[in-house]
Amino acid sequence: MAKTVVIDIEACSGCGTCAAIAEDCFALNEETEKAYLTDQSACSEDDIQEAMDTCPEEAISWQE
Repeated sequence: MAKTVVIDIEACSGCGTCAAIAEDCFALNEETEKAYLTDQSACSEDDIQEAMDTCPEEAISWQE
């Protein structure tokens, strides 16, 4: 079973770190100022993991 990226919208502060690290996978919603996943397959697992590891709110995780 493949891993899926999950973003905890309540925890997300909208800092944009994930979008800066993995810009092909994450973006910020201009209305809510929260991160969202654009295309998980556009980034490597390593890039996604780096975005997870640097998220100050620990709002991004893997769901299996």
